[in-house]
Amino acid sequence: MRYSPESLQAFVQTAESGSFSAAARALGKSQSTVSAAVANLEIDLGFSLFDRRGRQPSLTEAGQRALAQVREILAASQRLDELAVRLSGNIEPRLSLAMSDFWQANHHEQLLNRFAERYPDIEFECMIAEDEDVIDLLQQGRTHIGIIRSQAQLPGDIATSRLQVKAEMAIWLHHQHPLAQLPQVEMAQLRPLRQLRLNTWLQNAAQPAVGRVWSAPSYLLLLEMAEQGFGWSILPRWLVHQFGHQLLHELPIAGWPQSISMDAVWNRNRPPGPAGRWMIDRLCAQRADD
Repeated sequence: MRYSPESLQAFVQTAESGSFSAAARALGKSQSTVSAAVANLEIDLGFSLFDRRGRQPSLTEAGQRALAQVREILAASQRLDELAVRLSGNIEPRLSLAMSDFWQANHHEQLLNRFAERYPDIEFECMIAEDEDVIDLLQQGRTHIGIIRSQAQLPGDIATSRLQVKAEMAIWLHHQHPLAQLPQVEMAQLRPLRQLRLNTWLQNAAQPAVGRVWSAPSYLLLLEMAEQGFGWSILPRWLVHQFGHQLLHELPIAGWPQSISMDAVWNRNRPPGPAGRWMIDRLCAQRADD
């Protein structure tokens, strides 16, 4: 490749993040490294990609035209890397998958049965973690693949592929509560009640729960708290149906239940091996009726 992958990634991430400093944070590099990479790319191309006269860099007209081409180059490079992994035959000895428990159990159980048949000798680890925590685990190299709810923006070192299966979430309350007897409930009627809210480790550090809120790091814990009558909670419908004890009532609230798009994610800098790529391919091919 005539242009270094690092400079192309720095350019795209800066355009998406809006600043060299934000791009540096997303890429896990220093701001000077990202700025220098973009500057070197501009020298190689022979034109300016960013107008640096304002507080934040803005794409020039030439930069806007180049951005689409660079994205295509990076996407093609990633596809080639993935093909090389599939064809290499060097099966990794260990694979780790991190996912939320809003992902329906029967989907990953069927997948793991097929995985065990195909790769019987691989050490496999399955972890329960939520969106921000999954990204952090991938960036640390602690896990290889994640399943998260689709995000509007992800760090530049995180690759993603959309799953066909969506998660269904609803609002639940103990069936003996007076609101559970109503034919229609408004969100405003829930405000005086305690909310049982998901709170991951990273969320808890950045945004501690305040007021009439109890939090827990997993939906299964929230399910137990809701069944004990401590408050209302947003829970996966499958989880309540499979692990609940018929103590919760799904509240009839406008806009609920909600379907949530989901993605498989992995670290571009530490891509999964052939077994991991096989798992990602099967995850993305899986349908709701599988």
